[in-house]
Amino acid sequence: MGEERLFVAYKPPFISSNRFLGKLKRKYGVKKGGFSGTLDPFAEGVLVIAFGRYTKLFQFLEKSPKRYRATLLLGGVSPTLDIEKVERIDSIPPFSREEIEGVFSHFLPGYFQYPPLYSAKKVAGERAYRLAEKGKDLELKPVQVEVKGIKLIDYSHPFLTIEAEVGEGCYIRSLGADIGKKLGTTAFLTSLVRLNEGKFIYQCEQPLNPIDYLPFSKNLYRGSLEDILNGKSLSPSQFEKEIPGRYWVPVGEKFFSIIEITPQFKVKYLLNLLPFPKM
Repeated sequence: MGEERLFVAYKPPFISSNRFLGKLKRKYGVKKGGFSGTLDPFAEGVLVIAFGRYTKLFQFLEKSPKRYRATLLLGGVSPTLDIEKVERIDSIPPFSREEIEGVFSHFLPGYFQYPPLYSAKKVAGERAYRLAEKGKDLELKPVQVEVKGIKLIDYSHPFLTIEAEVGEGCYIRSLGADIGKKLGTTAFLTSLVRLNEGKFIYQCEQPLNPIDYLPFSKNLYRGSLEDILNGKSLSPSQFEKEIPGRYWVPVGEKFFSIIEITPQFKVKYLLNLLPFPKM
């Protein structure tokens, strides 16, 4: 197996995504690695991992929608919106399932969401969570997020378990707190599991073919493969498909490239000569 590898790992709870990546790099004996979509330390579940030159693919892979299972503690107060900095837990009367399911529609198909104060969002060049830990007053701007669906899984008062399918950039901690607000109370997450990112699901870290996760169709280059191997300028007329768009292009049997035919009918290399995976 070469250093290039794309796979899904299952991050356990109470470890940072960076530290978990370090463990995986040591396990597989590689130097370069990365992950897509940071999971909070207390969270667990699907983490898309790439080694070697495959780390350059993250910007192109289809990783949405994401699906999470979260358990909320209704009546709980925590500035981190999770179990890390619990301030108090108030006793509140239970809700009916109809009341709970009735608030879900307020978030579909999306809404303007305030990111958690304890998040990696940058404020004046510094991470929000670092400023929050220093006691700085923060004002994070709301961001429109996509929420494709929310399903009630279990309700054992005061614990409420949901599954939510969301788009990129949606914070489940904020969604949990916002559900609490719509019910007229407070809430924070006691557990969070990411079940999938797009088509990425956990399959015992088996290597994946990145071609299967690219949102591009295949295109064939009719000229000399030496042109691509040497990074020469290409013409749309030399491709099987000349329509503007992004494509993956096989380069012999060992490599593939990602190119874009622009609306001005120019050919741009987006990524050149990545090795096909050794499955």
